[in-house]
Amino acid sequence: MTTTMQPPPIQAELSTGRRWTVLAVCCLSMFLVGLDTTIVNVGLPEIGRALGVGTRSLEWTVDAYTVVLAGLLITSGAMADRFGRRRVFQAGLAVFGAASLACALAPSVGVLVAARAAQGVGASMLGPVALAIVVNAMPDPKERARAIGVWASVFGLSMAVGPVAGGALLAGLDWRALFWINAPVVVAALVLTAVFVPESRAARARRLDLPGQALLTVVIALTVGVLIEGPHIGWTSPPALAAYAAAVLAAAAFAAVESRRREPLMDLALYRHPAFSGAVLGAVAVFVALNVTLLLTTLYLQDGRGWTPLAAGLATLPMAAGATVCAPWSGRLVGRTGPRRPLVLAGAFMAAGGLCLVGLDQETGVPLMLTAYALIGIGFGFANAPLTNTAVSGLPPARAGVAGAITSTARQFGSAIGIAVAGGLVAGTDPAGLARASRPGWLLVAACGLLLVLVAQAGRRQDAA
Repeated sequence: MTTTMQPPPIQAELSTGRRWTVLAVCCLSMFLVGLDTTIVNVGLPEIGRALGVGTRSLEWTVDAYTVVLAGLLITSGAMADRFGRRRVFQAGLAVFGAASLACALAPSVGVLVAARAAQGVGASMLGPVALAIVVNAMPDPKERARAIGVWASVFGLSMAVGPVAGGALLAGLDWRALFWINAPVVVAALVLTAVFVPESRAARARRLDLPGQALLTVVIALTVGVLIEGPHIGWTSPPALAAYAAAVLAAAAFAAVESRRREPLMDLALYRHPAFSGAVLGAVAVFVALNVTLLLTTLYLQDGRGWTPLAAGLATLPMAAGATVCAPWSGRLVGRTGPRRPLVLAGAFMAAGGLCLVGLDQETGVPLMLTAYALIGIGFGFANAPLTNTAVSGLPPARAGVAGAITSTARQFGSAIGIAVAGGLVAGTDPAGLARASRPGWLLVAACGLLLVLVAQAGRRQDAA
């Protein structure tokens, strides 16, 4: 997703049915990527019991996936532009499927974490490449806009329904089913891609930025790693201090390298646009809030209150419903009124949901929890369309793809940060203390919502200027 949003005229126009079939295939892959980001959350307690590990190792089973996915998204898009989008897309499906099988067969948490990282490699070749395929297949701007709206809604929905799907699988099977379920979907997607998806490349492929790629991965991994390991090694211990220094040095080196490259991995000049910077920050905040919510809910309901995985998954249904209803509504609002109003709504609902649970205890009523989850889901549903629109609006069309790739990276980085922070809050806490230990996490969710409101207001002031 690092090229112009205008498809190059390198192939005959597809029929209407074929174009929407291509969209369906790409949406299937995106549903898989989003689902795997959150479906594992509800199975973490069972994985921990089966493999004999604690919260810290469980965090890595989630973040190994999101860290690798965040680090490789932009490079995978550039590779697809150079070597062929369908070819890279098929390779991503194959890697993702093989890694899913390795997860399902993992005999230890170390193997599971490594296999999850491999899943992230495959997933990085699906998301940005799928969007580029859709853009290339839809030459009409209005039809392309509708297709991108459907694509974005499917991704948001997949993340919201992950806990529900995971709970349903665990009701009759063990935690390995969370990964076995990927196999038939991957096989179907490979067959459909071979039959229906045309090959395409960028009119002018970007150069691969391997130094920038390596440094970006180091920055993300060190940041997330120190958040996960900090409670265990001590925030002021020599290893932690060394990690802080290494992260700062890697970030400085990344900025220096990118500022000198003709075709950088991440165009830092985009951050001179306040709207773009706000959208990136907002994307991080939304996914921090979502993943804090999912992890704290899973641990609190299953370990703290003794609920089954299915019951814990069903408790998030209001969140999935809110996201499902409000994501397309948000897209229509953006088209009619611009991004500010839906972004304000997103922030307000998310903040309200977080505030509902800042006093969480062992006796908190189910209606209040379900209300909070519904509010957070509504906020999540409203957030994605205006953030994407804000990120690319006001930029030249040739830079829209890069902007979209950076915001996708920001979302995955936010997911990894959210898991790390939530896990750190409850690490080593006994079941009876989970509710109290999680309260700062709900304050964080509320703060993320308020940040979205501020981003919206900043955008309004910029428009007025």
